[in-house]
Amino acid sequence: MAHLPPSDTALRVAELSQTAENSFSLRPDGDELKVIAEELGFSSLRKLSFSGRIKPLAGSDWTLEGRLGATVVQPCVVTLEPVMTRIDVDVTRNFISTFAYPDEPEVEMPDDDTSEPLGSWIDPGVVMREALALAAPDYPRKDDAELGQLVYTKPGEAPMTDEDARPFAGLADLKSKLEKGGH
Repeated sequence: MAHLPPSDTALRVAELSQTAENSFSLRPDGDELKVIAEELGFSSLRKLSFSGRIKPLAGSDWTLEGRLGATVVQPCVVTLEPVMTRIDVDVTRNFISTFAYPDEPEVEMPDDDTSEPLGSWIDPGVVMREALALAAPDYPRKDDAELGQLVYTKPGEAPMTDEDARPFAGLADLKSKLEKGGH
């Protein structure tokens, strides 16, 4: 029985060279860009490239080092207009043969967030998608977008604004009136 790769981009660890550089270069086409954009909740993904190398680390561990480049379009969180973001980041993942997830329900997050368990395959395509999701803005916003102030009240009553809710909001007006001699 043949061991089929989990995806077209997966590399079998047993077949990686221990001495030569194991290079990879991914540039998804238009259809794949649409699928990735949909998976990650982007309006569109105009460009995406991920290239680098996989090399041996200590013992049977491996490290993936790459450069991710992308142009992402997302809706502005204020206006819903398209916001284009250019992403260029270095990506490192260490695949550790002795890596184990903690069993405790609550654990302190380690400083090193680049380590993952080593399996039979290392998939640069999966790392590319994960790195893109992490690098994209959580709350994209157009440069000139501003949140307005909405004021709600019952009909016939004066609306209360954020300024009115401040504990000393009226003191400045009172001080000004007193200085002018007004009551």
